Amino acid sequence: MQAQTLSPPPVVSVVIPVYRAETMLDELYRRLSAALQTISPNFEIVLVEDCGPDRSWDVIERLAQADPRVVGLQFSRNFGQHYGITAGMDQARGDWVVVMDCDLQDAPEEIPRLYAKAQEGYDVVLALRGPRQDPLLKRATSWLFYRLFSYLADINIDGDSGNFRIMSRQVVDNFGRMREQLRFFGGHVQWMGFPTTGIRVQHAERLDGKSTYTFAKLRKLAADTILAYSDKPLRMAVTLGLSMAAVSFGFGGWILGRALLHGTAIPGWASMMVSLYFIGGLIIGILGILGLYLGKTFDEVKKRPLYIVRRLTPNAVPGREPGHGRP
Repeated sequence: MQAQTLSPPPVVSVVIPVYRAETMLDELYRRLSAALQTISPNFEIVLVEDCGPDRSWDVIERLAQADPRVVGLQFSRNFGQHYGITAGMDQARGDWVVVMDCDLQDAPEEIPRLYAKAQEGYDVVLALRGPRQDPLLKRATSWLFYRLFSYLADINIDGDSGNFRIMSRQVVDNFGRMREQLRFFGGHVQWMGFPTTGIRVQHAERLDGKSTYTFAKLRKLAADTILAYSDKPLRMAVTLGLSMAAVSFGFGGWILGRALLHGTAIPGWASMMVSLYFIGGLIIGILGILGLYLGKTFDEVKKRPLYIVRRLTPNAVPGREPGHGRP
């Protein structure tokens, strides 16, 4: 284990969260090895198995046994993709770190282009997807998510960029210092503000199976990340409340003026009841927003670990302290 710690760091590490990818891992490894060899034979592939229902971990162990440049981690339970990315980046030792998906929609052959662009002086190079090969519903929900997120979180996220990108060691080390419970990899990297550019890449069809990101999961991800990155929903609730108060005050003045001038009350029991229920619903909704922020604060103050690793391949570095550089 000491020899692993003192060995020269890889030129490039590739971090890949793995879930239900048993049938794709061998092809992924083959194509990754061929692509990374054009940069340097000194590379590293970090596979983080997110406790899926298939035998992906068995394949990872076999690959790591055959090639010491393959590093595997398996979670104790399913934590989610962005936690898998975090664990992989905590483990990665390369001067440059690539993050990509395991389904081969992100083509490994594009990594040398990302690396070459990074050598021009960029700390982050995004892989901007060409025409997407995803189903229409997934493209639509993804587009809606990024538009809504960019507006509410005040961070401009390019909807053509997914997780596929290359980052410098400085970016990776600073990412490791960000340990909040709500994880959104792209937003974290964007927030740091390092020099960033992008190149267009081909977006391939998924090699096998289908995406596990359902509409419900995307909706939850959107809600969690908006709460994590912005207080704009709270400010919008305050603006709405003050606007309604102003309208109500003006309407009350009009009623008073009419009663003084004409001496008659305005009939409107139905409108009064509708207004009452409308305002009551708004109050409950605003209290719900406050409750969500309070609940997320409660999650943060517990200081639980972001993930728990159940098993490691022998060439992994156990107990890596995140955010403090390479061992």
